Amino acid sequence: MEKESCKVTNKVKVSNLGYPRIGKKREWKKTLEAFWAGKTNEEEFRTEMAGIQLQHLKTQQEAGIDLIPVNDFTFYDHVLDTAVMFGIVPPRYAYDGGDIGLDLYFAMARGNDEATACEMTKWFNTNYHYIVPEIGAQTPRLTENKPLEAYRFAKSQAGIEGKPVILGLYTFLKLSKGFASADIAKIAARFLPVYVQLLQELKQEGVSWVQIDEPAIVTGINESELSLLNTIYTEIAGSVPGLNIILQTYFEAAEPLEALLKLPVQGLGLDFVHDGGTNLASIERLGWPEDKWLGAGIIDGRNIWRSDLDAKLQLIEKLSVHVPLDRLILQPSCSLLHVPVTVQGEVKLKATVKAALAFADEKLRELGLLAAAIEGTGEAAAALTASREALTAFRALPERGRKDVAEQVLGLADLPDQRSLPFAERLQVQQEKWQLPLLPTTTIGSFPQTVEVRQARLKWRKGVWNQERYDGFVREQIEDAITFQEKLGLDVLVHGEFERTDMVEFFGEKLDGYLFTSNGWVQSYGSRCVKPPVIYADIAFTQPMTVKESVYAQSLTSLPVKGMLTGPVTILNWSFVRDDLSREAVANQIALALRHEVKALEDAGIEMIQVDEPAIREGLPLKAEDHEAYLNWAVKSFRIATNHVKATTQIHTHMCYSEFNDMIDSISAMDADVISIETSRSHGELIVSFEEQEYDKGIGLGVYDIHSPRVPAVEEMTANIERALRVLDPEQFWINPDCGLKTRGWQETEDALRNMVKAAAIARENAGVSATK
Repeated sequence: MEKESCKVTNKVKVSNLGYPRIGKKREWKKTLEAFWAGKTNEEEFRTEMAGIQLQHLKTQQEAGIDLIPVNDFTFYDHVLDTAVMFGIVPPRYAYDGGDIGLDLYFAMARGNDEATACEMTKWFNTNYHYIVPEIGAQTPRLTENKPLEAYRFAKSQAGIEGKPVILGLYTFLKLSKGFASADIAKIAARFLPVYVQLLQELKQEGVSWVQIDEPAIVTGINESELSLLNTIYTEIAGSVPGLNIILQTYFEAAEPLEALLKLPVQGLGLDFVHDGGTNLASIERLGWPEDKWLGAGIIDGRNIWRSDLDAKLQLIEKLSVHVPLDRLILQPSCSLLHVPVTVQGEVKLKATVKAALAFADEKLRELGLLAAAIEGTGEAAAALTASREALTAFRALPERGRKDVAEQVLGLADLPDQRSLPFAERLQVQQEKWQLPLLPTTTIGSFPQTVEVRQARLKWRKGVWNQERYDGFVREQIEDAITFQEKLGLDVLVHGEFERTDMVEFFGEKLDGYLFTSNGWVQSYGSRCVKPPVIYADIAFTQPMTVKESVYAQSLTSLPVKGMLTGPVTILNWSFVRDDLSREAVANQIALALRHEVKALEDAGIEMIQVDEPAIREGLPLKAEDHEAYLNWAVKSFRIATNHVKATTQIHTHMCYSEFNDMIDSISAMDADVISIETSRSHGELIVSFEEQEYDKGIGLGVYDIHSPRVPAVEEMTANIERALRVLDPEQFWINPDCGLKTRGWQETEDALRNMVKAAAIARENAGVSATK
């Protein structure tokens, strides 16, 4: 029998899966950082956050969204929220089982004086970072029903019957650590009663729809995992009858769809944007059950372009052959967490380009327009025509089809695909050239971006300072940074990157083919927000981008100074990318531009060049069968940018906060002379990879976590180094922090680096003693 809340209507339902947390002007970020700085107390913090949350709800209400998500709002991260809600707190925090206050909550996210932060890693193949739950012997319990509180808030403050969003048990466990993968069913059995309790309380409150996010399904599931999913949802269905559950997937095709359709849920949410057409093909082959709703993710939740609404209506028409319109829910492909809030404030963009953009609020309007078009209203027809004309004008821009760039891409076949000497031979000539000590110390690139630095840049951008004055200020910062590093005793220096707002934006501003928004901010992790540049046209090199600062820094010291670039795949993955070319094609355009920059640095005498690729892992497709093809072109693009240098020129790269166990061979194939990889926040787990696989090039496993304000002791860093040296040759090992130091303060940076240099000295002494035994 049809549930009362699922009665057929003549109107197609419109749903949202999640709204950006940060606010139009990053109010969320500012509120969070003010609280951390002690400028507001907890009551003021919670009041301000509630106001931001309410505004988000009202925005969606005004957009006519039928199913408005609640519990998508968080003080830091939704995965951390789930762990805390179930009392999953690592033992090192000395949690006594009582209430979990903000101090403990933020300690898990950021660390404190007594305990290191929980591991942080990428949310699937996005640039959002989540806090990794650590599941041990804890007995799960419901410390608070956060979805229920969010539902009550929306109802009491805005009259909204919200749709609670919950991270599914299967995905929660797949994203967690602390237990053997073979034990996942046993662990799930411990958590399932708590999930049931949570859902029962929602039902008792009168909740109609619940969205349970299970994106881990799209990474590939085997028979035992399907069995576990069936166990979970059969128990929920039997324990909470009458509650409408839509099991939500995104980021890829949900397979095997036939088995998923048999799960006892009222609806299934599918991504029809990033699935490669697989979801539609499966529905056309299998049909659709009469008793289920389809949440059709047809508007791209991860990119910022206006949709081709004619194509979306054609897709809806194909779906309607198998799914009645009264059981179809139109929605984004995923949470809108991954896009900026609104195009409304982008007053500096050309009208043709601005008209082609759609951020979160505009995407909600597109969904409403599609629903109206299905109903056949006159207003919808006019709006469709306007949308069609905007896209036509944008696609016709001449910079989106440059002949010179096309000719360079065609010439790739004639370029060498490897360095002039293999690594073993390069190593010998580089050691002779650089004469570095055992276990050389360095940093990843950036130094603290103080208020003074940011204000100077702002004055320059606004024209208050002319170019000469700004350049002089940057030189002063570089001078101080070089002196600072020399006094600490670092072996390989950096210029500090004081002229750079962001490691991708900086390069985008100097390359053809990019545009920049004024308020296109998205959350990366915690309060860290980034404003991805937008690749809207063909990418081309115009003039040297980093040579001036690098050469000046090198002139101040006899120690080597690394030139600092961002790699092609990271520039790609950390940008909003045009959607009319393949990602491989765009990466090759970027690589060709960077090839010019690498040559310019080398010609200017900078012969240690770091080409960072922190995002190469996050671009890895979610399905294993697609990994090889991606890694092949990603490695190729890096080599296009770097393989032309002299044998004595040392190429470095950096990767951070990802699992690399399954791609060590590809990392080696990049043929960088030295790679630095995060390992401290994951507590050395990456080192296991080198116990199982040989790596023959230079490597620095970050010895301390820069995303936490705590300063690790010398002994802690020494332990990290010693563990690495149990599986790595001291001759190949470098000592460095996990990542750049841009977000840290100078005092903690000095204290941490001083301890790192001391730890390196101890490790050199120990390595020397070991070598003589």
